[in-house]
Amino acid sequence: MPSDHNIRLQKLIADAGICSRRAAEELIRNGEVTVNGEIAEIGRKADPRKDRILVSGKPLRPPAVKRLTLAMNKPRGYLCSNRDPHHSKTVFDLLPPELAGIRLFCAGRLDKESEGLLILTTDGDLAHRLLHPSKRVTKRYRVLLQTPFPRRDLRLLSEGVRHEGDLLQADKAFLLGREKNPESSDHLEVHLHQGRKREIRRLFEGLGFRVKRLRRFRIGAYAMKNLPPGKARVLGDAEIRALLADE
Repeated sequence: MPSDHNIRLQKLIADAGICSRRAAEELIRNGEVTVNGEIAEIGRKADPRKDRILVSGKPLRPPAVKRLTLAMNKPRGYLCSNRDPHHSKTVFDLLPPELAGIRLFCAGRLDKESEGLLILTTDGDLAHRLLHPSKRVTKRYRVLLQTPFPRRDLRLLSEGVRHEGDLLQADKAFLLGREKNPESSDHLEVHLHQGRKREIRRLFEGLGFRVKRLRRFRIGAYAMKNLPPGKARVLGDAEIRALLADE
């Protein structure tokens, strides 16, 4: 008889702080997750009170710490990775010592040369809701290009371009600083609700423009304010709710 406590494996793994729900699905697809000795498949549920769940050969144990979510102002030159053998600087190196022992992961990455608002959390369900395109959580970015972008071509950003099998497109885009020239600008604001790898950079490259600087300043209705580069702060419940909302 099915248990009322049966939960999808990817949620159990994410809630345990091992990785995001999307990454947990990849672990399942790759045969890294077993339930009572059987290799699990996507869609499998389990009861963590009764079933023996192994992830990459290690027992799944829910964390003893309470859920924790941080906002960080990521500087350029840091990777959004817990560990990188070829690069010494990651965003986790910036955390204060009292947070060093907590297993956090990035709920939406920024590439090495990008900067701005980054969410670090132990809450796998929150990470899933921020990352999954179906939840349509808008992320807003300021973009500086090496050359001015013409106003007449803004529609091309929302129509999108194909690159390596991906359709890259902005939800919205508009020029900033049009006081000098209303027809073009090297500063833009771009809105996305999805987050493919280097999507904004690849989108502009596909249209013949190179991104000089890229900064995320807002997720949902939460805008980063008064947070110096390299610093992080714990978010309260109201701020976490703002991450999932749009004005």
